[in-house]
Amino acid sequence: MRVRFLDRLVLASAVGALSLAGTGGVALAQGHGHGKGQDEQQDKDKQDQQDQQDTKDQKKQKQQKKQQQDKHQQTQQQDKQHQQGQEAQQSAQQERQRQHQQAVDSQQAAQRERQRQHQEAVDAQQAAQQNRQRQHQQAVDAEQSEQARRQERHHQQQADEAQRIHDQQAWDAQRQVNRQARLSEARQQQLIAEQQQRSTRYAVLLQQRQQRAEQLAAELRAQKRLNQYQFQQAYLDRLRRQQYEVEQARYYDYNQDPYFYSAPTYRYSYSGRSYETNQYGVNSLKQSLNSGYETGYQAGQADRQDGWRADYQNSYAYQDANYGYNGMYVNQTDYNYYFRQGFQRGYQDGYNTRSQYGQVVNGKYQLLTGLLSTLLNLTTLR
Repeated sequence: MRVRFLDRLVLASAVGALSLAGTGGVALAQGHGHGKGQDEQQDKDKQDQQDQQDTKDQKKQKQQKKQQQDKHQQTQQQDKQHQQGQEAQQSAQQERQRQHQQAVDSQQAAQRERQRQHQEAVDAQQAAQQNRQRQHQQAVDAEQSEQARRQERHHQQQADEAQRIHDQQAWDAQRQVNRQARLSEARQQQLIAEQQQRSTRYAVLLQQRQQRAEQLAAELRAQKRLNQYQFQQAYLDRLRRQQYEVEQARYYDYNQDPYFYSAPTYRYSYSGRSYETNQYGVNSLKQSLNSGYETGYQAGQADRQDGWRADYQNSYAYQDANYGYNGMYVNQTDYNYYFRQGFQRGYQDGYNTRSQYGQVVNGKYQLLTGLLSTLLNLTTLR
């Protein structure tokens, strides 16, 4: 298009020049312009054809480009649809896998629950069987224990009967000796005066001991040692009764008591010192040993039931050592010594639930007869 415009511009310039040159110039210009006009027309036609061909090529290129674009878009659309299809398939497959896993987990959970219930049933059966076996064993043990106690009571009754006969014979012999060896009147009055002074001092001491026992009972209760607290309360009640008995001793007729006119017939010793007494004093010492054993057994049981450590020396009953003492026949220090000997052994048996040092006689805990004799270690004077 630009070439055609330039050609026209050249042609117009030539025409103008011819007009200025005159007629001759015009003729020459016309002749020359006529030939040039044909050429230009041919060029123009060629140019038009070329333009048309270029236009056709451009259109064809545009159509091809559009077709390529459409094909590309179609391909992208197909790829997108294919991708969406794959994603849908994967999502469906994942959902199926999730549902399958849930089903598997549910089955496994149900199986575990059945196994747990089965195990609980088995455990319950085993526990019930063990409980039945334990109860049966307890019944067997109780029966064996009862048989052992019956045999022990039978043996003890035989031993007691033999001891009673022996004691009766010894008592009869002692009475015969006493008839022959009666104390003088002055000695009797001396013993009675000593006994009265001992009873007076002991009454005051008992009152003091009761106050200490009450304080200790409060401490035991604060420590929640309920069994030891109950034992302590029983011990305290006994001290109160003993105090009343000692206070009533001022009305006692000592002159009619054989102890005060019977001569000593036995010697006993401890801590490197020896003492003499008669049968009444020996009976009081035996009582101190047996009272100590029984009291110690109960104290040991109480500490064991409370889950407390074994410590007999920490017990107030051991420290006091007056349980069962009425102030008669023997000194308090002698009674205390033998009481503690019995208490120590009774505590060990009670705490450990055994009968190494003692036995039950008529519902009461007592030292074994042989051990009782060993601890007293009596020597006959006559």
